[in-house]
Amino acid sequence: MSVRRLSTRPKLARMYAGAMTGIGARRGRDLPDVTYELADVAVDRDHLTRYNEVCGFRQADVLPLTYPHVLAFPLAVALMTQGTFPFRLPGLIHVANRITQHRALSADEHLTLQVHAANLREHPRGRQFDMVAEASVDGAAAWTSSSTYLHKEATDGNRAPKREPEAAPRPKREPEAAPRPTAIWRVPASIGRRYAGVSGDVNPIHLHPLTARVFGFRRAIAHGMWVKARCLAAMEGRLPEKVTVEVEFKSPLLLPSTVGFSAQPLEAGWSIALFTLRDGRPHLAGRIRNAG
Repeated sequence: MSVRRLSTRPKLARMYAGAMTGIGARRGRDLPDVTYELADVAVDRDHLTRYNEVCGFRQADVLPLTYPHVLAFPLAVALMTQGTFPFRLPGLIHVANRITQHRALSADEHLTLQVHAANLREHPRGRQFDMVAEASVDGAAAWTSSSTYLHKEATDGNRAPKREPEAAPRPKREPEAAPRPTAIWRVPASIGRRYAGVSGDVNPIHLHPLTARVFGFRRAIAHGMWVKARCLAAMEGRLPEKVTVEVEFKSPLLLPSTVGFSAQPLEAGWSIALFTLRDGRPHLAGRIRNAG
């Protein structure tokens, strides 16, 4: 795999503008065999302070578990918007994320970030792939992440099978009961715009009801990585330094909403969940485990 070393951080607003207006034809069929790298990345403490405020983390010199994702995200978008990438950025669905922290990172450290795409595979609703990110210090990996994206396509799995006339109707499946909330949060309509301001993720589905409706949503929706960050902020002080957090984004969180958060201890870690309080609709389900 080749390495493309960047001298400056890519401009997210410019890349999103190009992606939304259709600039750049998609020519590739496979994921590009390249790693984007940005070295000597310093943490802007004012930016870190604003990120912590938006996501609910305490102010500290130690980086929140999800913060390196924000630093690496421009590299991921640069890779996904290059002309040989097989999918256009609009329409990609972030369905899962896994983060492993090998050691805590300090705001004083300078990071080397690397991002590449991997594991293109079939899915019942299309195809999916992983955007893999790594933050290292002095050549040693301290933090890794894998974000799974789904590209919906017309596949055989999307077509409902024909039912034979004599087949009996299937019993209606009852929805799973939501867990008992350990906290209740009121998520404001502004959180999509506020998180976009600190993350640079200015996808229109997060910014305003009118722009979200263009993409089929009744209201703006929260960023998946804000949802994960908010859940982990609620777990501060209870996570080991070496930790893995895997989550699935179950359904969009419409803004504003009142949600329930649940954290349940397991034999080795925690299970976490976020769901709409009114009807129990799940938005995030995940697991936290020691990576030591």
